[in-house]
Amino acid sequence: MTATAARRPAASGPGAGAAGAGRPSPGPAGARRRPRIPARLRKIGLPYLLLLPALLLELLVHLVPMVIGIWMAFKEITQFYIANWGDAPWAGLDNFALAVDFNAPVGEALLRSFFTTCLFTVLSVGLCWCVGTAAAIFMQDNFRGRGILRALFLTPYALPVYAAVITWAFMFQRDYGLVNHVLTDQLGLTGERPFWLIGDNAFVALLTVSVWKGWPFAFLIVMAGLQNIPKELYEAAAIDGAGVWQQIRRITLPSLAPVNQVLILVLFLWTFNDFNTPFVLFGDSAPESADLISIHIYQSSFVTWNFGSGSAMSALLLLLFLLVVTAAYLLVTSRGRKSSDG
Repeated sequence: MTATAARRPAASGPGAGAAGAGRPSPGPAGARRRPRIPARLRKIGLPYLLLLPALLLELLVHLVPMVIGIWMAFKEITQFYIANWGDAPWAGLDNFALAVDFNAPVGEALLRSFFTTCLFTVLSVGLCWCVGTAAAIFMQDNFRGRGILRALFLTPYALPVYAAVITWAFMFQRDYGLVNHVLTDQLGLTGERPFWLIGDNAFVALLTVSVWKGWPFAFLIVMAGLQNIPKELYEAAAIDGAGVWQQIRRITLPSLAPVNQVLILVLFLWTFNDFNTPFVLFGDSAPESADLISIHIYQSSFVTWNFGSGSAMSALLLLLFLLVVTAAYLLVTSRGRKSSDG
């Protein structure tokens, strides 16, 4: 009987096929089957995989020079070691001590440049935000030629920085510049032609160019934020008797708080770090009234050939200071937003 069972053919039919479908097929193909990646994991990992090339390029362009700059701050790299930076002696914290010694000429000049940069940044960011917000609110109404006016408002932001600042440098020329021609010859506001690129007026010239170049960005961001405010709120406020200024103070500005938080932070970082505008406007030797920290660090590094001291100033005032200010700003604004939501 055992032999008969051994010779009996395999069962066939629908029931047998269903029973065999649940078992893995024998053989090497079934044994080497790879486990499939879950769909949730593939969905989450795909965006990070697409961002990986940009992240690597960002690290290569920004992180590597930043690490090298911090390393240079602890070395005594002068003009004698430019050919071989590795042979420069170790300076430790001497470069940082020289930068914060405010009784010495180097520290005193750096502190004055730091306060000048802070004043310039506050005025530039404040004016850019005010002008951009006012223009964006004005552009919310429908009128003929609004599209053309929007395009004209964005022109300073679209122009290349070097071309725009060089044009302003020609306009600020004392003898043949457009600014003095209008102020002195046309309007008669000044008795004689003032100097704009040297002396105390250099700060006003730099601030003018910075605001002209930066306010269209504030205008663009605020205008985008205004699109998310429902028009029903303004209609209800108008029915209740609220005027234009009350609507701006009670509806527009509170609704733009998240947008303004990011906008002011970005404008602050851009303005405090700005190097192109003063360098193109004044060259590598800016006047004392317009001696921003970026130009001051450039002079300490590439004019006096003291890269160790310049790197220490950059790491101490540009990197550490901006990190502290940014963290404090985000902490204060996030707490204010949470308290208002609560």
